Amino acid sequence: MNQFYKNLSLWLVIVLMMVMLYNIFNQQTGTYQEIGYSEFLAMVQDQRVDSVLIQGQELFITDVNDNKHKSYAPEDAQLIEMLRKNGVKIKAKPPAETSWFMSVLISWLPMIVLIGVWVFFMRQMQGGGGGGKALSFGKSKARLMDDQGEKVTFDNVAGIDEAKEELTEIVDFLSDPPKYTRLGGRIPKGVLLVGGPGTGKTLLSKAVAGEAGVPFFTISGSDFVEMFVGVGASRVRDLFAQGKKNAPCIIFIDELDAVGRQRGAGMGGGHDEREQTLNQLLVEMDGFESNEGVILMAATNRVDVLDPALLRPGRFDRQVFVDMPDIKGREGILKVHMKRTPLAEDVNATVIARGTPGFSGADLENLVNEAALLAAKREHEKLTMMDFEDAKDKVYMGLERKSKVIKEEEKKTTAYHEGGHALVARFLPHADDINKITIVPRGRAAGVTWFLPDESDFKYKDQLECELAVAFGGRVAEELIFSRISTGAANDIKKATDLANKMVRTFGMSENLEPLSYDQDDDNIFIGREMKQAREYSESTAQKIDEEVARLVKNSHQVATDILKENIEILHALSSLLLEKETVMGAELDELIKKMKPEFDFFGRTSQTADDRKEDQGAGESADENSGQSDSDTTQAETVKPGNEKEGEDSDSGDGNR
Repeated sequence: MNQFYKNLSLWLVIVLMMVMLYNIFNQQTGTYQEIGYSEFLAMVQDQRVDSVLIQGQELFITDVNDNKHKSYAPEDAQLIEMLRKNGVKIKAKPPAETSWFMSVLISWLPMIVLIGVWVFFMRQMQGGGGGGKALSFGKSKARLMDDQGEKVTFDNVAGIDEAKEELTEIVDFLSDPPKYTRLGGRIPKGVLLVGGPGTGKTLLSKAVAGEAGVPFFTISGSDFVEMFVGVGASRVRDLFAQGKKNAPCIIFIDELDAVGRQRGAGMGGGHDEREQTLNQLLVEMDGFESNEGVILMAATNRVDVLDPALLRPGRFDRQVFVDMPDIKGREGILKVHMKRTPLAEDVNATVIARGTPGFSGADLENLVNEAALLAAKREHEKLTMMDFEDAKDKVYMGLERKSKVIKEEEKKTTAYHEGGHALVARFLPHADDINKITIVPRGRAAGVTWFLPDESDFKYKDQLECELAVAFGGRVAEELIFSRISTGAANDIKKATDLANKMVRTFGMSENLEPLSYDQDDDNIFIGREMKQAREYSESTAQKIDEEVARLVKNSHQVATDILKENIEILHALSSLLLEKETVMGAELDELIKKMKPEFDFFGRTSQTADDRKEDQGAGESADENSGQSDSDTTQAETVKPGNEKEGEDSDSGDGNR
């Protein structure tokens, strides 16, 4: 704000000076019309002139009509006599004299302007920081994060406990350097945070600075590189100079791959701007000592393209991997963001975490924000579980298509399709728990069945066979109820085929083949004039593989058929409930099954309420590649992980995406 007032005062002074100069150069007694001397003489002779003011050789004329004129008179000795002869009133003044101030100003004004411009540009070139200053190409664009805002600490970071633990000694070193240096220890000069987008790399670096209470400089890798060769190297030097002045501190470079790509891969050899910048960065990292208290941290999700010289000991000699959060990590991240919002009693972070496999920290923050926006739109006082469920649907599938006109037949087909997926999953012992079933159209999807996947490290054959059967639940329901099939199960069939191929070719889960790897090579070879895929097994083995894949798919289809035939009344009731309510939660499905089939024991999986799910928590820690949801898309159907939906060509019927 002080800089704003300084600039405003400067412009006011400039405007006032311009007004003053204008008034000085335009001093006159009125507004006069310029006329020629001969015209003036003609007016005198015609006695149209009332009075004349003679000031040096300037004539200020007033005619009989009180009009003002101005003329310039040469040396004319007969002028006065002519004026007197024609009765003109004569007034006289001495010539206007230019003041000494105006003389000096007129003489020195160009020089003063040139000196002012020169001083302005010199100050701009020498100003620190380079932010917004002309010609300050070589100054670093790093921003110093101050403590005026909310301080970020490890309490604001969740879901990446291993990464936090590895960075604890960085915090200890910045807080108490002698603790390590007295025993001859050397803290790593550079720490490289490696992880996917949205996993919390930048937040983690801010938390390190917040815990240590030291200055935090942040800059993007793209801020170094400019059009002119040498500018980036100059900025690197200036950045490290700022760091040494503020030591102990942390310098954080985001998107390091923008400047740290492997040298020699471009067209510019070793002399282009980017490689010059990288060379200077390597030199600076070798140049400062660790006991100066300057820690260089960087983040990238493309560690494979970095120059090997950056990763050697003495530079970025420590790599911290920031992985996608597991189920406990997602729950912790949700609780961190939920602290800022008022929550209703039915909100269960554990259930939300189970239903969001594959979500990064940024995705979960966005989920909480979308839930808050929905709650505000609905004029809720607190965020409810339904707000979070609808926010998850919106993030995954898009906005609800309220304007879409859905035929009653298509809506009924979608209800039976999704009901088929849900019932097959519920009646199989190793299938995932069901979160909810909905036929509300969102994006290109006409409906969706959400699951709560068991995120274990391993998948067993019986679990994968259950997934295959669930994938065919929607297709089988259409066959049984409508005696015809639609294009809605296209993605289901594709995903089931891919999974069956993996079971046979990769996982060795075939009864008629040896446990060998039959993965197809991605390389293609020319045989004669035809390009064929390279493989290391015979045609007879390929035929057996195809037969095994077909057998798995056929068996899964039969399992789904047997389950739905046996529970056809429950399928009718579930479809009617979907057509009535459009969304059925997993607990409601369990109540429907208990009501119509009391003897069913749920294979010990009766934990479908929110409270029971919380007690039954303890599933594995890694994301499940082939679990999450089963949805009716207006295009195709498939088995997918949440957040990775695929869409195909439009059709007129629903589909079952799992």
